[in-house]
Amino acid sequence: MQQEITIPTYLADDFFLYLENMESLSDPENPELLGNYLKVLSSQLTQESAIFSGLIDQLAMAITPSIRVNSKELAKVDLSTEPQWSEIKPFVGVHAHARATITELMTHSEQDLKTAVLLNHFYSIYDATPLSSVEKTDEDEESSYDFDEYDNQY
Repeated sequence: MQQEITIPTYLADDFFLYLENMESLSDPENPELLGNYLKVLSSQLTQESAIFSGLIDQLAMAITPSIRVNSKELAKVDLSTEPQWSEIKPFVGVHAHARATITELMTHSEQDLKTAVLLNHFYSIYDATPLSSVEKTDEDEESSYDFDEYDNQY
C-alpha cells in the first residue's frame, strides 16, 4: 500500500513549484531534458552561489545532481515543524565536485540550502502517480556518483 506523504506547511509553496518544474521537464519524448537542465543550473550555481537567492525551487533543482539525501533515515526526524540545518545536515551526502559550492551556501544561505535539501527529500519520497503506474526511480543512476557518505563534514 502506498504511504500518503504530507508536505509540511512551511515547505508547501516551494515544494509545489519544485514539483511542477520537475514534472514539466520530465518529458518521455525527450528524456535528457531534465538532466540537461539540472546540469545547467548546477553549473550556474557553481559559478555564483548566490544566483538562486530567493528562488528556492531553482536552488533545489541546482543541487539535485550534487547531493544525496538519506531520505530513509531523514524520514525518522519530525519535520512537521521546521528543523534547524544541524538536524538535516547529517543526512546529506555531497559530491566531491560540489563541496566548495555547498560550503559557500552553508556560510551565506544556510536557510535556503536547508529548504532546498528538504525539497529534494520530499520529492524523492513523494509519488503523485496512481499506484497502477508507479515506475522505478533513478536510484541506480544516483549510485554511480562518488559521494561523501553522510559524514557530517558539511
